[in-house]
Amino acid sequence: MKIVDLLHPETIISSLQARTKDDVLAELAEALFTFDESLDRTEVIKVLHERERLGSTGIGDGVAIPHGKLKSLDKLLIAFARSIDGVDFDAMDGKPAHLFFLLVAPEESVGVHLKMLARISKILKNKATREQLVQAPDAQALYKIIADEEERF
Repeated sequence: MKIVDLLHPETIISSLQARTKDDVLAELAEALFTFDESLDRTEVIKVLHERERLGSTGIGDGVAIPHGKLKSLDKLLIAFARSIDGVDFDAMDGKPAHLFFLLVAPEESVGVHLKMLARISKILKNKATREQLVQAPDAQALYKIIADEEERF
């Protein structure tokens, strides 16, 4: 399964407004709600905060991949956001995050969830790709960069 199979235009935020970690999680979750109105906002935010308490999902190099699992979910959902200014996400390298992938998965979907995290990590490991995403003009360009990069492997 590819990222672009799950990433939809309405779940891409090209100019994240959030300035704090909590606000990033809320804004990303809101993007999922516009796509799937059956989601329980409170539950999604709670699961994301619980995961962050275990350790930051800010992996460094300007990237964060917040994620969590929900009992009530039957499919993996993904949102993507880009912050021009960057947000302190307690990343391992101490630098602000600019690129955010949010994954919310069904509770039993260990394999799919981990494979998608690995795919995202692989794409964002490439410095040139990260730079292209930071400089992209809009959501359509962000989607194309992700799709093009994913075709490389």
